[in-house]
Amino acid sequence: MIRVLILTMIACLLVFASCGNKNDSAQTSGTDKQKLYIYNWTYYIPDAVLREFEKRFNATIVYDMYASNEEMFAKLKAGGTGYDIVFPSGDYVSIMIREKMIESIDKSKIQNFSNLDTSVLKKITYDPGCTYSIPYIMGTAGISVNKKLVGTYEKSWDIFNKKELKGRVTLLDDMREVLGGALKTLGYSVNSINPNELAQAKNVVLKWRENIVKFDAEAFAKGFAAGEFYAVHGYAENVFLELDSSQRKDVEFFIPKEGSAMYMDNMVLLKDAKNKELAYKFMNFIHEPEIFAQVVDFLMLPSINVPARDVRKVTPNYEIDDLANSEFKEDLGQHLELYNSIWNEIRIGK
Repeated sequence: MIRVLILTMIACLLVFASCGNKNDSAQTSGTDKQKLYIYNWTYYIPDAVLREFEKRFNATIVYDMYASNEEMFAKLKAGGTGYDIVFPSGDYVSIMIREKMIESIDKSKIQNFSNLDTSVLKKITYDPGCTYSIPYIMGTAGISVNKKLVGTYEKSWDIFNKKELKGRVTLLDDMREVLGGALKTLGYSVNSINPNELAQAKNVVLKWRENIVKFDAEAFAKGFAAGEFYAVHGYAENVFLELDSSQRKDVEFFIPKEGSAMYMDNMVLLKDAKNKELAYKFMNFIHEPEIFAQVVDFLMLPSINVPARDVRKVTPNYEIDDLANSEFKEDLGQHLELYNSIWNEIRIGK
């Protein structure tokens, strides 16, 4: 995801800039300005969008960032209070509901909820009916292929079985993404907790492991851009950020036909939010078509906001229809231990 692996230099600069903006806002804001405290993935909303909200609603946004759901959750559970809106992924929405950390949503205050794609909403299982969450960004990992270096191939997970690519391919160092892909190749759910199905998925991944250079969630995009790797499993936005315009024409990104594990990041309202009315205004603002188009143009990801599709200016790396066979990841609960055990065995080649 762009939130995890956006170019290190850009991320650092933006963090610095964001900190500067917060200080400037604090110095120039008058007593009449309300503050909205947001805790979100690293640079997941364009600065122009945040500034537009501040201007329109005479508000100051205090914006803190995290790099993983685990980091966010741990901070909140450890007493990191004061935030109004947080952006957890779907599986963490269900955890936060269970832990009674978030408020139910009054959708009468978010009129732009009606802009969301109903076919997408029907797929949501972590919070059916979006009682506690407002969907924000939907995506998945896929496979990027250098067409100049790879012969014929199907748009399938089977590409990792091609012997001629041995030593030239990588898989994400991500348990749910990789096991999810293996489960889908077998016709099972990415959220399966059936020990027999997971054992079969483990064998699929062990076969892939014979071909790959490594499991990698950090350097795969740079290695692909340099021609070191011919096909990589990962997020399209990370790969295309590393490519110049002359390289991009030789690269195809696809989501395997069998499907994959999807994520949905969401806006939620914390129980102890101090400015709930302003938070509602922000969630509604984000789903204005012209505003949301700016978001997906920046991220180069598909729009779950239907009217925003007509006003975006950048072609996304893939569309909602490409995710037809994919599933949202759900919280595994007590079965996480089984997944961890299988993943550890895969990592050591057992």
